[in-house]
Amino acid sequence: QLRLVESGGGSVQPGGSLRLSCQVSGFTSDYYSIGWFRQAPRKAREGVSCIGTGGSSAIYADSVKGRFTTSLDSAKKMVYLQMSGLKADDTAVYYCAADLVNDDCSGGANEYHDWGQGTQVTVSS
Repeated sequence: QLRLVESGGGSVQPGGSLRLSCQVSGFTSDYYSIGWFRQAPRKAREGVSCIGTGGSSAIYADSVKGRFTTSLDSAKKMVYLQMSGLKADDTAVYYCAADLVNDDCSGGANEYHDWGQGTQVTVSS
């Protein structure tokens, strides 16, 4: 059974950095995309970034471009989200999710059927 587990969240001051990890397990396919999403209190879930095994460049929300970088270790089925220049607005629960239909992040939000449990990121002085 497909399973995603996030780690690496925590509290950090504005301007600081964190690296989130997403361990994917329970399937053998090399054809998939992993998206990072976040949800802040009283706000809708927001797509943050996506990376796929197809070799296309990762994509990012405008709100995080230039500050966040996502990478994929296909052999380990690990996905990372390196966050720098963190702002208070980045405070949220961060989730990774799998799209097993597309390997190039071309799928819509409804293609992500498998989700991790989330990890809290808090940016505060």
